[in-house]
Amino acid sequence: MTATSDDEADWARRIGYTDGLTSADPSERAIALAHLTAARERVNEALDRFNEGWFQAQSLDRLPEWYREPESRRLTAAHSEAQRHAYPDALWHRPHGPLIDWPGLPYALRYLEWEARFPREWTLHAKKWGTKQDLIRDLARDGHREPLRARLVQLVTAAVSRAYRCKDREYVRIARAVDGDDLRAALTTAADSDNPWARLHAGYVLRLLDDPALPNSRRTWRIWCEHLA
Repeated sequence: MTATSDDEADWARRIGYTDGLTSADPSERAIALAHLTAARERVNEALDRFNEGWFQAQSLDRLPEWYREPESRRLTAAHSEAQRHAYPDALWHRPHGPLIDWPGLPYALRYLEWEARFPREWTLHAKKWGTKQDLIRDLARDGHREPLRARLVQLVTAAVSRAYRCKDREYVRIARAVDGDDLRAALTTAADSDNPWARLHAGYVLRLLDDPALPNSRRTWRIWCEHLA
């Protein structure tokens, strides 16, 4: 069974513990982090066992045969199964197209919300900038219904209200997908705040919402920063 075909119950069984990663209760977060740490150790152990077999086969100049052997397939399957229980690996095998009916969607959102609420813990335990970028791009689609849309608005608001983190500029994609009065009101509040980062980032996102044809590029960002300097 692949990650894309699992149902809600299977996702809950495998990584339901991640609910605690965004808890305001430090003890709940500590329990969730302990589960994640153990899951990541199992991923690393499974990968080490695969690599040991691979290097041994390579040293004997028999990699083609090794790949066809049951032991090779067993080691590969063990590593894949371990990944299904840990962030961020469990999020890597997503369906193509809209994620609205994907049972893993709540866990993808939680991964991004975890970074927004507890960036240091996210960075220490499950940082993967490419996963963050790909999830944001997959979520940047029109037609999101409530309460998903409200959570996406909150993610954009959180991103513009903090010091810039890698791939945060990708949130412009989501902002354009969920554009509305509530998002613009939150961005305007941030742009008028005493937080210099919020003024810079929120103003930039508002500028791009006002001009859908303006590319969300490094050049556009640089020009915006120079304009406000």
